[in-house]
Amino acid sequence: MRAEPTCPRCGAQVQAPGLWSSDWSCGVHGAVLPRQPPVRPGPDALGIVLRDVRVPVWTPWPLPLNWLVTGFLTVGDERGGARACAVAVSGPGLLGGLADMLLIAEEPGVGLGAHYAGLAGPDPGREFDGDPPHAKIGISGPAATSGHTVPLWTVGREPDRAVFVGEALGNWLWVVLWPADAGVLMLEELNLLDLREPGMDVDLPYGAHSGKLDL
Repeated sequence: MRAEPTCPRCGAQVQAPGLWSSDWSCGVHGAVLPRQPPVRPGPDALGIVLRDVRVPVWTPWPLPLNWLVTGFLTVGDERGGARACAVAVSGPGLLGGLADMLLIAEEPGVGLGAHYAGLAGPDPGREFDGDPPHAKIGISGPAATSGHTVPLWTVGREPDRAVFVGEALGNWLWVVLWPADAGVLMLEELNLLDLREPGMDVDLPYGAHSGKLDL
């Protein structure tokens, strides 16, 4: 796994703030928020993520049968907190083989979801919200109304994955699945839970680190 912060839009190394600039800087994309190294799955790692996060921490709940939480990743620093968060879950695909899913919540302009989708800009752009939604997903958590449903649209340029995006609680919500045919999971009645909910007692099952977080 990466040991140093990188650009959320391209994965390149970033220059830390210094005497001449208070921004993290990518040689290609200019001022960016730093993408922190992935955090191995486990309750301690989740506690670290929840301490500084400023966006939802989404996980399917209940998880699909025999699926496990396989890692976390955030974008941001100690000055402004985490402005994007990715949760990896992995398990058997409906069509056979292993499948991986990333749930990404991020503020507009961060670019982490667009990076995984293979988009040039930091946000969905013209590909978003131009047609009737291709899928819907339920959400619940501290700021979500019970039974609230989020419409999602397919976007992206990478043939090995399926990518869906929508808006939830004022942030982008990206769902990225490998392989591409794992996108059929979105036909199931999935519900996402925001793990920031106070007093929540969810016994998450954890598995080995997902390499998809390292892409």
